[in-house]
Amino acid sequence: MKATARKTAKATIEAAEDASLAPPRRPLDDLLLYRLSRLLAVAGSMVIRLCEGRFGITRREWRLIATLASRGELGSSQLAEHAQLDRARTSKAVGSLVEKKLLSRVARAGDRRHVQLRLTDSGQALYDALFPLVTAINGELMGALDAGEAERFDAALHRLQERAERMVAQAVLPKADRGRRQSAAAR
Repeated sequence: MKATARKTAKATIEAAEDASLAPPRRPLDDLLLYRLSRLLAVAGSMVIRLCEGRFGITRREWRLIATLASRGELGSSQLAEHAQLDRARTSKAVGSLVEKKLLSRVARAGDRRHVQLRLTDSGQALYDALFPLVTAINGELMGALDAGEAERFDAALHRLQERAERMVAQAVLPKADRGRRQSAAAR
């Protein structure tokens, strides 16, 4: 009986030593992108509720409206790029905004294939009403930081954005499959 207990104790100690050699598991909360995603989910939910509940638009539609309000008339590809959305999602949201009469498509003189997108008067009015509310939410959130912290945080976010853009430009990563290869192989 004692020999069995000693073998079990020895096996337990060896397993603990092996476990100490393995890299420790780190919680998801240690990851910057996860933490930012959680912050956006919580604080951003207020913006989403305003957009959907009070103004009848989606978060993506708000992003397009805000981009056009700040940048002026843009082509669809330019709008997608500035809003950092893919073209398909941008196109769908643009169609919805045109139906809601918040955005208009204006064909360029001499080339009807290329259209410029601009806010309608109703779209501008929606922006003018919603932007101060979104600004207030952002201000309330940033109120957790004093002026120096806010300045350093802004500088840090700027550096992180630049680094992320460099990383994306240099990365050699596979694109998501999303079932396209399987569909193409089935044909």
